[in-house]
Amino acid sequence: MALLLAMHAANHEERNGRAVGLGVGLSAVHVHHGIRGAEADGDAAFVRELCERLGVPLFVRNADVPAHAARHGETLEEAARNVRYAIFRELVAGGQAETIATAHTLSDQAETVLMKLLRGAWTEGISGIYPMLELGRGGRVVRPLLGVTRAEVEAFLRAEQQTWREDASNADSAYTRNRVRHELLPALRVENPRLDTMLANLAEVARAEEQHWQRELARILPQVLLPGKPVRGGGRAVDANGACVAIEVERLREMSVALRRRVVRAAAESIGGSLNFAATESVLALCNIGNKGVTAPRQGGKGALHLGGGLRAERSVRELRLSREETP
Repeated sequence: MALLLAMHAANHEERNGRAVGLGVGLSAVHVHHGIRGAEADGDAAFVRELCERLGVPLFVRNADVPAHAARHGETLEEAARNVRYAIFRELVAGGQAETIATAHTLSDQAETVLMKLLRGAWTEGISGIYPMLELGRGGRVVRPLLGVTRAEVEAFLRAEQQTWREDASNADSAYTRNRVRHELLPALRVENPRLDTMLANLAEVARAEEQHWQRELARILPQVLLPGKPVRGGGRAVDANGACVAIEVERLREMSVALRRRVVRAAAESIGGSLNFAATESVLALCNIGNKGVTAPRQGGKGALHLGGGLRAERSVRELRLSREETP
């Protein structure tokens, strides 16, 4: 509500009798997730009434998020987000939109970063909500309210005498985000009243770090990743599915701790795998590299690890190989 009102006002701003507004074609999209029955129907009607009053075109899309979640093995939160962004991409692909603005706030950012920290995320996770996200086909998502708290948003709406709808599920403590929002963050703010800003700053630092490392990896990976397995007489046998990649152990030893962790994780990602911190350290231990106390089976410079998710790490005398295991 606040984002729509603010953008509509900015689009129609006049100064000294001259139009100085944003000059954009403003429309709205409402996604009915198929979760809350009559309450969700009321949300859609509420949005439609406001858009009619403002003269803003409205796209309404109906989805069956519970069915999507069951089909893809996702939580309702994950499924709802994936459905929304699929609809955003459809609007861009169909020429109805170029930029989608969402009303994520500083409070949302703080919740997201804290949740990622609790789950043991790497820097890409604690980067939180990005101010801009590319959607493909020239489309993008922007978050213009990321520097504004939820309390400030509500104060704006009250000043504008604009009511809003509350999603009843936002009070359900069964959802992790709600426990973080209503229980954990308020307790932590007692220790640091500026906690939301501190967490948002951490996200900004993490985003810069992640951007730096992605540029570095784009430069380094072609130099160190080897396809497939070596064969007698020279050359390498490459899996038709590209499901095996190798790194020379000595090249890994020469790298800094930060770089070798990044390279190993990127190698796994290049064949569709994913490594958490413990798995990454175990892979490095397989190469006799890594933290003390992290062990892996090794015999004469050789060994293997089953890493879960169909990913296998194998150490030869000279190489570390990562491959996707065939599922029956």
